[in-house]
Amino acid sequence: MMPSLFIAHGSPTLAIEDNLYTQYLTALGKTLPKPKAIVLFSAHWVSPVQTVSNVDEFKMIYDFYGFPDEMYNIVYPAKGYKDLTIDIVDLFKDHGISFRVDETRGLDHGAWVVLRLLYPNADVPVISMSVNPNLSPEEQYKIGASLFKLREKDVLIIGSGGTVHNLRALNWSKQSGDADGWAVEFDDWIGDHINKWDLDSLFKYDAIAPNAELAVPPYGNEHFVPIFYAMGAADNEKKAKLIHSSYQYGNLSHSVWQFG
Repeated sequence: MMPSLFIAHGSPTLAIEDNLYTQYLTALGKTLPKPKAIVLFSAHWVSPVQTVSNVDEFKMIYDFYGFPDEMYNIVYPAKGYKDLTIDIVDLFKDHGISFRVDETRGLDHGAWVVLRLLYPNADVPVISMSVNPNLSPEEQYKIGASLFKLREKDVLIIGSGGTVHNLRALNWSKQSGDADGWAVEFDDWIGDHINKWDLDSLFKYDAIAPNAELAVPPYGNEHFVPIFYAMGAADNEKKAKLIHSSYQYGNLSHSVWQFG
């Protein structure tokens, strides 16, 4: 059975950088069994209703500003998988989850930066999924849990975001090195409760985790919540492993969690 993953997509410039994290993601794509398809929940697609893509081939969305020109010339020609969209729709109906289908939206950088590093040949079909940060963590987890049977069909489920993602707190001059203590303390707390599969505590992270408001500011919680979708997809096994952790700009977390 395929695992589900939570992958931090970091800064858009990961698409053109060669560092320990990009090298890790490239190696991870070669290590994992090649999936039949990928279902990816992106922090950069926020929707009040769970939305599922249904396209033949994705257009590019360059949802960032002021970056090097080469960033805007990147093309990742991922194809969709309409039969899988039908399967997802059926699962949502079975579990009473409201949804809509989108036939026009392209891939945002929260999706294509990660996918391009994992599968640079764009030879794995993709279903893009929205997130809703206004749902409770329990509801986000439930959406992920409704899809766990897809993993039995060699479908890789990914939540793309970041456990610590506060652009106002970044130290842009600090490319790598020691991370800010408050960010590490938050990530350590999250990691401890993920390893225990302590959903009661995780669902209240914003109230009880140390430095939660700094690590996951109210205006940026869409980057944190993909972890609940990815965890939910492994609800049948409830196993977790942190397979990579590093930081950029002092506190931008580059964490990869494997579930299942």
